[in-house]
Amino acid sequence: MSKFSILTSLLAVTLLFQACSKEDKSHDTTNKANQEANALLATNQFVLKSLDNKEYIIEKKADGFALKGAKGKVIILDVFATWCPPCQAEASHLASLQKKFKNDIKVIGVTVEENIPNKKLENFRKQFGATYTLVNSSDNMRLINEIAAKLKIGRNFGIPLMALYKDGKLVNFYQGATEEEFIASDIKKALGK
Repeated sequence: MSKFSILTSLLAVTLLFQACSKEDKSHDTTNKANQEANALLATNQFVLKSLDNKEYIIEKKADGFALKGAKGKVIILDVFATWCPPCQAEASHLASLQKKFKNDIKVIGVTVEENIPNKKLENFRKQFGATYTLVNSSDNMRLINEIAAKLKIGRNFGIPLMALYKDGKLVNFYQGATEEEFIASDIKKALGK
């Protein structure tokens, strides 16, 4: 075999592998772009699981948060802890509001307690009449931190913290125990009643 044939064969094999390498890199770039897009989407969504294993997807919007599939409803995100006396007192008020405005609002209690057993939340529900949705998910703290950041209240805020949103826009928020009448008034304004 001549030197020219060997050199030509080596060059052809080298070019073949370079082309495959470039194609693989462009495929990797596409996969990386898809992964980055999925990661961005994931940071804009929070999957919350209720005590009855229903999933609620909260979407981060420019002006606040929205519950997927709840267009036109007022969403109350209640940041609480089972051991917090004002949170315990507020539970019956939130249950009352959920009952009073049942078709127009959705109350979601988001606990700050990480790795809390569902049994403890069920006991909270029974003891304090929290008959609205309580969620216990790995996304709880991520959502709570995003709410605090959007409200510009820092990370060491007082609880209970209630944030009311309609179609992704902030209606109002309250820190600490709040009278049911004030919350009801804001719900009515948001609903145009």
